[in-house]
Amino acid sequence: MATLIVLLTPRPRLGAATPGAEPAATRASGEYTFVLSNDGFTVQKEGRCAAKLLPRADTVIAVLDDADVSWHRVTVPRGAAGRMRAALGGLLEDALLEDEAQMHLALAPQVAAGQPGWVAAVHKAWLAGELDTLEKARVFVDRVVPSSWPDEPPTGHFAEGTSDAAPGGMVLTVAHANGVVTLPVKGSLARTMLPDSARKTGRWSASPAVAETAERWLGAPVVVMRPSERALMAARSLWNLRQFDLATRHRGARWIGDSWRRLRSPAWRPVRVGIAVLGAAYLVGINVWAWQQKAAMTHKREAMTALLRTSFPQVRAVLDAPLQMQRETDALRAAAGRTGDTDLEPLLEAAAAAWPKQRSAVDTLRYEPGRLTLAAPGWTPEEVSQFSQRLRSEGWRVDAAEGRVVLRRAAPGSGA
Repeated sequence: MATLIVLLTPRPRLGAATPGAEPAATRASGEYTFVLSNDGFTVQKEGRCAAKLLPRADTVIAVLDDADVSWHRVTVPRGAAGRMRAALGGLLEDALLEDEAQMHLALAPQVAAGQPGWVAAVHKAWLAGELDTLEKARVFVDRVVPSSWPDEPPTGHFAEGTSDAAPGGMVLTVAHANGVVTLPVKGSLARTMLPDSARKTGRWSASPAVAETAERWLGAPVVVMRPSERALMAARSLWNLRQFDLATRHRGARWIGDSWRRLRSPAWRPVRVGIAVLGAAYLVGINVWAWQQKAAMTHKREAMTALLRTSFPQVRAVLDAPLQMQRETDALRAAAGRTGDTDLEPLLEAAAAAWPKQRSAVDTLRYEPGRLTLAAPGWTPEEVSQFSQRLRSEGWRVDAAEGRVVLRRAAPGSGA
């Protein structure tokens, strides 16, 4: 599964122009440094290009510069997940350098409520703007991760000072259990603020351009790590800063929105006209079909009424032709002395044919038109099942409850 890692350009900050600093034109060019990996461990391709030219991949991960993320240690508040953002903002209101509403907050992964955990803070409008720019170029970011995060054992990375922190020099980013700090390697400030734990147990790395300088300053060897390799390592972390109001939209909803915008474009006008014509034709067709069906039903109803009046002239008012026809037919059959399916004799014959051999004659019975109720005290479930199966094949329906079996003619098509 291909993974595209996009390194977001550090957020511009106010400050005096310094030789060696990144030109504003480069920042506004809309180009992004990217890394493409097929397995998440090795770099297949890397480079820099405009957002719309970025390679396509199954997963897209954006990596933030160390200077764009601040870290704060809090005790995760308890409560509903929908109120977590507001609760974190209240806890960090006095700790943030900018207004709490202008910051995007993200909670560390796998931290339970009531436990201490880290909160990452990023300038909200800037990050939302970067994500929106990529989405407009059809690059949908699934995760946003920091380059460094508080961790043990401590790690340190030396890089070129192309950011506002140390233009033209070298910067050192140290991540340890108490947070993340980025310092310009100039004078004794970095040595003074370097934690003792990092000095003793830290793992050190440096970009190729400053590796030799970093080793001289540190007095120890460092691992040469290109920016693409460091970004790939950050992408393998569990962090995801796309939380709360910057959470990733569902791919299905995103696809629907994109399809709707595409359908509304001028290039798709013939398709819209075709859909409108097809819809109108469908509505006309369905109404014509409904009118034909109504006319056919009216014709059949009139034919049944005519047949009833022809066969039974004595019927004056026709309310339900099929039902009245059945009643008149039953009356003629009874007058001729012939039995019908719902009479007592056919019901008794059917029950006698399926009656269990080990059972004595029925004690009591009750007959209603089309329904025969027989007493069956003490019948086992097997006997009731056999009795029902024998009669079902003959078109009868059997219901058993409270020591009785009820026999009636099954409705056509019921399968009972």
